[in-house]
Amino acid sequence: MAEARVERRLSAILAADIAGYSRLMGADEVGTLAALKTHRREIVDPAIAAHKGRIVKTTGDGMLVEFASAVDALTCAVVIQKKMADQTAEGPRIQFRVGINIGDIIVDGGDIYGDGVNIAARLEAMSEPGGICVSGLVRDSVLDKLAIFFEDMGEQPLKNIARPVRVYRVKSAAEKKTAAAAQPALIAGAPLIPLPSSRRSWRAAIISMFVLAIGVGGWLSLKPKTVSTDGATDRRFSMIVLPFVNLSGDPTQEYLADAITEGLTSDLSRIKGGFVIARSTAFTYKSKPVDVKQVGVELGVRYALEGSAQIGSGKVRVNAQLIDAESGAHLWADQFDADRSDLLDMQDQIVTRLTRALSIELVDAEVNRVKRTRPGNLDAEDFAMRCLSQLIRSTDFEDVATIISPCQRALQIDDKNVLALSWTAIMTIFPVTISQSGDPATATKLADELASKALAIDPNYSVAHSAKALVLMAEGRHEEAIVEAERSVALNPSDIYGYLMNGVAHNFLCEPDQSIDVVDKAIRLSPRDPLLWALYEVKGEAFFIKQQDDKAISWFRKELTISARQGPYGRLLLVSALALDGRLPEAHDALKIYLASSFAKSKTISEFRAQQLALASSPKWLAYNDRIFDGLRKAGMPEQ
Repeated sequence: MAEARVERRLSAILAADIAGYSRLMGADEVGTLAALKTHRREIVDPAIAAHKGRIVKTTGDGMLVEFASAVDALTCAVVIQKKMADQTAEGPRIQFRVGINIGDIIVDGGDIYGDGVNIAARLEAMSEPGGICVSGLVRDSVLDKLAIFFEDMGEQPLKNIARPVRVYRVKSAAEKKTAAAAQPALIAGAPLIPLPSSRRSWRAAIISMFVLAIGVGGWLSLKPKTVSTDGATDRRFSMIVLPFVNLSGDPTQEYLADAITEGLTSDLSRIKGGFVIARSTAFTYKSKPVDVKQVGVELGVRYALEGSAQIGSGKVRVNAQLIDAESGAHLWADQFDADRSDLLDMQDQIVTRLTRALSIELVDAEVNRVKRTRPGNLDAEDFAMRCLSQLIRSTDFEDVATIISPCQRALQIDDKNVLALSWTAIMTIFPVTISQSGDPATATKLADELASKALAIDPNYSVAHSAKALVLMAEGRHEEAIVEAERSVALNPSDIYGYLMNGVAHNFLCEPDQSIDVVDKAIRLSPRDPLLWALYEVKGEAFFIKQQDDKAISWFRKELTISARQGPYGRLLLVSALALDGRLPEAHDALKIYLASSFAKSKTISEFRAQQLALASSPKWLAYNDRIFDGLRKAGMPEQ
């Protein structure tokens, strides 16, 4: 008689149990069971369903869940653990241990068996309360796809498993940053610089400032050399770091300026697509008057970075400036000052502010250079950079087609241009997320294709993750959107778009306090940012969700001081807030401006409601929107 066929499949398996379950039950049996039921109903089961998991079985203190994807399994676990960590309800505090593995499992009815399952259970037992442990297979599958960091725990012998298993502990971005900062910065041939903080040294600060800035728009994925149609060599990112000057007047501080120069040269040289003149050549210019244009000709570079360092009277000052080596023009310059005692707290904000400012200036510098040198011979990256420049500077919401057209032209030339793919995705999905789309389903499908393609080509481009976050929000997957937004910031701490997407997602979840925290951080990091209007709008909505209408109106008004043509979503919320606050004449005027805008696609309450309620479905979101619609009615917006 033939043996029955065994059903097998490859799956991601999540095993979870409650830490200290017996202790909790012994202390408060009724309260523990009630709390567990509440967490299952409000946190665990919805997260599993949202990430397409299947609960295989449950026990009194745990469960086994199957997923088709390691990304879904780990994202689900992160969402659950984050929400469990945020629990504020009275009663026993429940914490899960979680283990995740990928394995070829045996399926018997509704149950699953095999080493793949057993390993997940062993990993769960190794996890800390509130923590997650994964196998090496899981870590390798999700690497560069999620904003998650891992601590390598090495190969671990597991009970009843034939071979040791590589185990990783999931870490938060904050833990990663703290761990990295704990490593001392050593400079060969010099004493320890007395400036390194628990986060970054000055050397690392300036490296980060420039590396991240050059990274804007996907510059780092460019080939170091391309040949133009006239045969000339085109190095889009080629530069020399000239020796930084010691201005302290103290020769014993010379090592600081040299260390900055050497560190910048070394680290920038490792950039994919970068071309940086070697330190030995750069130092031949030390203590000499330098003609940057002549240096550019001699070495064939497009940009020069120069600066100075000074320590004195308990103060630190570092200056940096970017120079166009072709024209000798100063493109950008800034300085940061700090008390040495305050350096630990100030460095991150200083670096991010300078990074963001430099990135914007570099975009404009490259666009202007191309206009000047070869206006009739543009390639895909030229069009993409022109598109980005217009997006950064524009506050005209009624001319999206003109703004985005250079990106579309770039994709006609090269359909794999990551910058153009990402920004086209953002501008395609943006109207959906503000309930102003003429065809939300088509726009969402197209934006998802564009963002997914960008991430497949370059999973380390931060803006592609911001684009994906917006798509996920349009699909109602807001917890996943937060993960993508956090990944964006982890890849590029100066990416204000990542902060913005994070704030928007928290508003969709009706978590206004979290949204305000994220937005306030972005405003502190870049207080003169071109995106300030959007940050103000998100903060205004957060206060509207909190039913603090006066504060909401104030932030929407601040948005108007930056953007004469306020975003249509912010305008509608302003209309509603004014009406609910009893300021009907102002509400009527604001509504007239909104209805006259060509960008406004939702001209009636029913049109606006249909799109708004498709974006989220929680009771809090529905109640919040009922209040918006009530304000719009009072202001006189047509119902149908």
